[in-house]
Amino acid sequence: MYKSVRSCASLLTRRTPLLCARSGRTSASNLAPLCSLNNHVRHSSHSPMGTPPANPRKKVTIQTLRSLHRRQEPIAVMTAHDFPSALVADEAGMDMILVGDSLAMVALGMEDTSEVLVEEMLLHCRSVARATKAAFTVGDLPMGSYEISPEQALSTAIRFVKEGRVQSVKLEGGKEMAPTIQKITTAGIPVLGHVGLTPQRQNALGGFRVQGKTRDGALRILEDALAVQQAGCYAMVLEAVPEDVAALITSKLSIPTIGIGAGKGCSGQVLVQTDMLGNFPPGRFLPKFVKQYGNVWGEAYRALEAYRTEVKSGAYPSPEHTYPAPKEEVEAFAKAIEDL
Repeated sequence: MYKSVRSCASLLTRRTPLLCARSGRTSASNLAPLCSLNNHVRHSSHSPMGTPPANPRKKVTIQTLRSLHRRQEPIAVMTAHDFPSALVADEAGMDMILVGDSLAMVALGMEDTSEVLVEEMLLHCRSVARATKAAFTVGDLPMGSYEISPEQALSTAIRFVKEGRVQSVKLEGGKEMAPTIQKITTAGIPVLGHVGLTPQRQNALGGFRVQGKTRDGALRILEDALAVQQAGCYAMVLEAVPEDVAALITSKLSIPTIGIGAGKGCSGQVLVQTDMLGNFPPGRFLPKFVKQYGNVWGEAYRALEAYRTEVKSGAYPSPEHTYPAPKEEVEAFAKAIEDL
């Protein structure tokens, strides 16, 4: 506090010599009230949300994630799709924040993830990146942006880092995507893999079905997991895989697995933030693996309903929510417009 007041005093001394000359004093204590007023009084309709946290965390890096994995400390991952959702996830202590293509449904109202475009993903990535100060950020490459060739995938990944401002990218697929993963990681861009249920390929999989329920199915997932590990992924998502199978696959890997519907035997967990917060209308389908930790929809509905009621009744805005003007100025204004 003292340093900030002294800085403010120095700035005001340079910028307001007349004030200093009249007062005869330029001490920090003399200017502290003015500094406080300068810093805290706002008459704008908007103010930035991204104020620095009181106790900032150390930045999470790939080395941090590897250290968590070595210590067998579960890695906490959460999706975010805009500045507010990323800000709260980061301040809540998430290790990783994923800008998942699930935003197609939860943020853009699309039917499934196949609709979302690279440009749309980049916009959301930039918004999330502005809010995230500590967590390791991941951008999800959308369907059609990486499957054609490793060169196409690398080009898209570069855009996600340069334009989206994320620190790594995620892509779906197993051994068939190994050359693509290797191409991206060789260029210096970290890749989060994704095996098991791969939603972008739901039509080929016959819908959103649990994967690896048979011996042969589980072996295929392990083969995919080993292939993407060998290709250079620093971690991988295991989605919709039986808990025991996911635990066995995790035990055969040297990199972390992030489970979603794959049980606690994985190295970490991820959920879609909108789902776990309960920010959706009643009756919406939720997968079995989702635990709802809040009821954001209910609280938002209550607040919005109360606002509408007070507007209709005239209870809002009350005097404490309005800006005053000197009575004589208002009277002069009223007189000036009498003949208009």
